[in-house]
Amino acid sequence: MYGWLVLLLWVECVGLSATQHTNTLTWLSYLRSRAYNYGYGQSHGNYYASNYADDDEPAEALDCPLECDCPSAYPYAMYCHSRNLRHVPFVPFRMKYVYLQNNQITGITDGVFDNATGLVWIILHKNQLRSDKISNKVFTKLPKLERLFLYHNKLDHIPQGLPLSLQDLRMNHNNISSIPADSLRGMTNLTALRLQSNAIEDLGGALESLQSLTYLDLRGNLLNKIPERLPSKLNQLYLEHNRISSIPVDFLQKHPELRFVRLSHNQLTDNGIPPNAFNVSTLMELDLSYNKLEKIPTISTNLMNLYLQANHIKEFSVSSFCRVVDMANYSNLRVLRLEANKISARDVPPEALLCLRVATNINL
Repeated sequence: MYGWLVLLLWVECVGLSATQHTNTLTWLSYLRSRAYNYGYGQSHGNYYASNYADDDEPAEALDCPLECDCPSAYPYAMYCHSRNLRHVPFVPFRMKYVYLQNNQITGITDGVFDNATGLVWIILHKNQLRSDKISNKVFTKLPKLERLFLYHNKLDHIPQGLPLSLQDLRMNHNNISSIPADSLRGMTNLTALRLQSNAIEDLGGALESLQSLTYLDLRGNLLNKIPERLPSKLNQLYLEHNRISSIPVDFLQKHPELRFVRLSHNQLTDNGIPPNAFNVSTLMELDLSYNKLEKIPTISTNLMNLYLQANHIKEFSVSSFCRVVDMANYSNLRVLRLEANKISARDVPPEALLCLRVATNINL
C-alpha cells in the first residue's frame, strides 16, 4: 500500500511539473497536503495549516503570524497594528521592522523577539503596556535595534536591558516619575529621547552619560529646576509646562551646543534669571513665553527667535537686544513676540528700529 502511495505522488508531481514551475518549499507543501488527503499525514506526521501554501503564495508569507500582514513588497516588515491584539506575536527571523501600535497589549513575553536578532524598529505606542509585565530580558538579544516607540502606554519606569544600539527612544505619555542612574547607562548611540507628559520630578545624573544625545523633550513633567547634569552635545531642549522658577548662572555656558531652548509655561521671574544667563552667542531660539517676567532679559545679538508673549513685561528695553546701537552694531533677531504683555507699539523707542533692523516679525 505504501509503495502505491509513493508511486501515485510521483506521477502527480511529474504531470504538474510540465505545466507549472514552483519553488522547493511550495512543492514540499503540495506533497504534504496530498499525503494528508490520502490519509498518510494522519498517521505519520502532524502538519500545521501554516505549512501549506497555494501554488501562487510566496515563500516569505509562510512564516508570518496569522494576526499580522507581511506583504511581499516589504519582505522585512511585519504589520500588526490596529488589530485589537492583547499579546505580541513571535517575530520571524527575517524581520527588521515590527509595527504593533494601536492595540491592547499589556505585556511582552520573553522570547518573542529572540529569533529576530536583526530588528531595527519596534513600534509599540498606544497600547496598555505595564512595566511589571515586561521582562528585563525582552530586548537584550537585539543588538541592531535603533528605534523603540513605547509612548502612550502605562509604564512607570524605563525597561531594563535596552540595547546599547538604540538611537531614538520614545517614552512620552506614560507614568514615569523617576529615572534611576543606571537606566540608560552605556547608551552612547542614543540621539533622541522623548519623555514628555510623565511625572518626572528630578533626573539626577541619569542622562549624563548619553554622549550622543542631541534632542531631549521633557515637556509636561513636574520639574522644579533645569536638570543639572545634561549631556554635553545637547542641541534641542524642551522644558515647557513644568514648575521651573530659576535658571542656573552658567547653564548655557556649560552646554555650548544648545541651539534651541524652550521654557514656556513655567514659573520664571526676573529674580530667577541671572544677568547675562541668556547672553550666549551659540543660542538661536529662546522661548520664555507664559511666565512671570516683568523685564526683557539680556540676549545675545546672535539670537534669531525670541518668544516672550504672555508675561508681565512693562518696558521695551533696547539694551536687552543691543549694547551699542549704530550702523555697525545690531541684533540678528528675526522673530520677536511680545503680545499679551503690558506694552504697546507706542512704548517702543526710535532706536529700536536701528537695533532690530533685520527683524521680519515683531508682535506687540
